[in-house]
Amino acid sequence: MKILAIDTSNFTLGIALVDDDKIIGEYITNIKKNHSVRVMPAIEMLLKDCDTLPQDIEKIVVAEGPGSYTGVRIGVTIAKTLAWTLNIPLSGVSSLAVLAASAGSYFNGVISPLFDARRGQIYTGLYQFQESRLLDLASDHLTLTVNWTQRLLNKEEPVLFVGNDLSIHKEQIKADLGDRAYFARVTEQNPRPSELAILGRDKEAVDIHNFVPNYIRLAEAEAKWIEATKGSKLQ
Repeated sequence: MKILAIDTSNFTLGIALVDDDKIIGEYITNIKKNHSVRVMPAIEMLLKDCDTLPQDIEKIVVAEGPGSYTGVRIGVTIAKTLAWTLNIPLSGVSSLAVLAASAGSYFNGVISPLFDARRGQIYTGLYQFQESRLLDLASDHLTLTVNWTQRLLNKEEPVLFVGNDLSIHKEQIKADLGDRAYFARVTEQNPRPSELAILGRDKEAVDIHNFVPNYIRLAEAEAKWIEATKGSKLQ
């Protein structure tokens, strides 16, 4: 099965083309530029370089969040449009799971991928590889870093932290977990779109029209609007 994977959920933009167990091509950048004007040219370039036509693609896999609200929306919208246009299945995969898979396959412990969520908060979850399969031990959620590290103190295994936002939270993590905390190498911090493709390869297809991103929390503007209109009645 030839799969096109798309991840624009954070600063990292990743596109991959995978055919069964073979990674045909992969494109990754980690720069603060507008994904909306770059992702389609990146897809077109990758397909052209890999001598692949759009009609050759048999499935789309997209990083569904959490992450940047705008970034997640861009990736999901493009993935839905391509899947509908090409009449092929679409699957969504947690952006945090992709990050965990990109760094922790040989780590003997649990993996905590993270994205910064500002104000001392992180998006994170807990994963572990068992017999080459990535297991979800704690669902993706939003939490204060200090609350997360206190929760991890109850576990006996070492914890591998991974993500481009590690530098923001590393001091807190080290202070709370000491030598129980391990940190992925700099070459492992970018989520790999090829891992996204593999994770979504056998995942059940979603209903394209009803599929929505997993933001975990509302955007600040949306939350303020809901609070401001709470209790009001339509005239």
